[in-house]
Amino acid sequence: MRSGEVEANLVRLNELFRLPSLPELIARKVGGAERQFLEDADVTFHQGEYERLRRELESASEVSRLPEYPSSRTALNNLLIRLRLG
Repeated sequence: MRSGEVEANLVRLNELFRLPSLPELIARKVGGAERQFLEDADVTFHQGEYERLRRELESASEVSRLPEYPSSRTALNNLLIRLRLG
């Protein structure tokens, strides 16, 4: 929301936000260990981080100058219809 650009790569995002627990979670996901259970203490930590980051995101949304909806919504819808029918 700060830049108006979408960045979905968590590694790049973490270069900016520097969350110390994120590299471990990314490594678990990449390594196939995402199906492992987190220890109880870890679940509590990650739940707290989720709630903290969600509040931060909501605050950023409140001060963002980005439009609520994309201005090209109709054009995007028409493109999707043409692609699906074509």
